[in-house]
Amino acid sequence: MAAPNSGRRQPDLLRGLDASARAKVLARGRACVFRRGQAVFRQGEPHDGIFLIESGLVRVFYTAPAGREITLAYWMAGNFCGGPEVFGAGAHVWSGAAVRDTRVIALGGAVLRELVDQYPSLAVGIIDCLVFKGICYSLLAQLLGTRSVTERLAGALLQMASVYGRSTAQGVEIAMAFTHDDLANMVGATRQWISMTLRRFADAGLLATSRRTLIILRPERLAAMSESDETTNVVPVA
Repeated sequence: MAAPNSGRRQPDLLRGLDASARAKVLARGRACVFRRGQAVFRQGEPHDGIFLIESGLVRVFYTAPAGREITLAYWMAGNFCGGPEVFGAGAHVWSGAAVRDTRVIALGGAVLRELVDQYPSLAVGIIDCLVFKGICYSLLAQLLGTRSVTERLAGALLQMASVYGRSTAQGVEIAMAFTHDDLANMVGATRQWISMTLRRFADAGLLATSRRTLIILRPERLAAMSESDETTNVVPVA
């Protein structure tokens, strides 16, 4: 079984533009730098355009009225955050915050509409990004609505490996700033449960962890677990 997003990588919004057009698009925006933990945009604030990520990493998340958070996704350089109303309307339905120091180009809705009229390739880039986001959010809804917590964690790890991972001699390395709290927010569990389950996965030879990386050693085993809850039967496979 393939990873949940079938190997799709995050698209580059400006990929279809030549150097001149890319420079003109960027010149119409406003450069902003956000330090780690700073809000890029907040749930409930007026919505106007998008934030094109030039460097860094942005976590988008929804906060329930009772205060509980769920992580929706992480967006990297080349992608944008601040959708889905890319041309601006209403209020943000979730929040975005910098996971590490992040530079973005803020493109207002009216400006963005002018630019897509001028550069059809930009419109295609926006569509590609929205399709990718739709797939990610759909997979999240499927995991949360139909799978046990263990299945959700296995599926989330596979998706992270597919989107953010790189192949190494050991396996697929996810060199990202994902904390146990982040994983807990992704799958609807507690940080303590995540820590315990990752240790069990490591003891079973499915993955290896360090302070800053997580390496998926046996993706096929995680794929099987994402389809069938094996909480009580996590054993090494030769």
